[in-house]
Amino acid sequence: MKAERTYPKCTVTPKAEAAILRGHPWVYDAEVLSLEGTPENGGLVDVLSKKGRYLGTGFLSQQSKIRVRLLSRNANDRFDEAFWERKLRWAWEYRKSVMEPEDLDACRIIFGEADAFPGLTVDKFHDLLSVQILSVGMEAIKGMLLPMLVRILREDGQAVRGVFERNDVALREKEGLAQYKGWFPLPGETAPDSPVVEITENGIRYLVDVENGQKTGFFLDQKYNRRAVARLARGKTVLDCFTHTGSFALNAARGGAKHVTAVDVSEAAVEMARANAARNGLDRVMDCVAANVFDLLPQLAKEPVQYDFIILDPPAFTKSRKTVANAMTGYKEINYRAMQLLPRGGYLATCSCSHFASEEKFVAMLHDAAKDAGVQLRQIEARQQCCDHPILWGVDETNYLKFYLFQIV
Repeated sequence: MKAERTYPKCTVTPKAEAAILRGHPWVYDAEVLSLEGTPENGGLVDVLSKKGRYLGTGFLSQQSKIRVRLLSRNANDRFDEAFWERKLRWAWEYRKSVMEPEDLDACRIIFGEADAFPGLTVDKFHDLLSVQILSVGMEAIKGMLLPMLVRILREDGQAVRGVFERNDVALREKEGLAQYKGWFPLPGETAPDSPVVEITENGIRYLVDVENGQKTGFFLDQKYNRRAVARLARGKTVLDCFTHTGSFALNAARGGAKHVTAVDVSEAAVEMARANAARNGLDRVMDCVAANVFDLLPQLAKEPVQYDFIILDPPAFTKSRKTVANAMTGYKEINYRAMQLLPRGGYLATCSCSHFASEEKFVAMLHDAAKDAGVQLRQIEARQQCCDHPILWGVDETNYLKFYLFQIV
């Protein structure tokens, strides 16, 4: 028997109805035909078709173009604390099922819409949780949600020293939310003295600063791709471009590479990579260079062959559809240069972390780069983001990372 519906009603267009039935959890402002009742910003609304069919329940955002973010399509759900606890436990149990126990030291616990927590990201860095909230609905219930998650983890034997909010992103302003960062006050507890914590990933130790590091502190989505690079690196001379914290370079070095050169345009990133190499006793086989990769690769083409494995892990060259064409030009340039540099039989790892640079566009770019470089690619593996960042079919935004391993033949 269906529960009595007491929420305000949001009637949507046939286009929105079709998207929801395909699995997409967003209703855009232009797709709202009417709002009945007294809806609150960040409150729950029932979404209905023009014919009155129940499509789901979600958070209303009165300022965002994403007007409703669905939480459930089950008319019998009651959105009480038991509902949220069940969802949190489900998300944590999923990670425990798909990852080895040692990989839970640093992992993503909540991946927004893919876990049906729209606008919420929670990353676990050893005993610190780093949280980012991008929806007004999640902001409204975080006082209930975050202590509940800490309790669930502690009950499962996980140490949690504190929760840090990384809400210093401009996207919050689209929801009418202020930007800030700082410790979330767990009831009855004192905030930790330091936002810096050591994590272990693939046997490599890193210092992570959840207050000042990129995004939520560290990029976790390439965990198993780094492991694939390590397997391939044994005995090779490796060039890791856009190294950031040195993670791919460190995995290659630990995997038995003959020598690894890690390159990043940022002096601060290079210093961090050097420190990580020293921390793991890998500085003898790894050197770090501050340089612009777009300038470095053409320079290296004038020198004798130095590398037989090149890794390209650039930042997202595009964060909107408007700049996709320019981004693909950038991707082609670095891949073309790398393919030219590598000897026959050499290896290439290349990826894109931009959702807007679709797999179709990325693959077409690789074909063009290989043609222009006069080489043929032999694919070893095609990979995606780590399984703690699950891809929810029907929600294209959750499918963003393309990662390929090739041999040049």
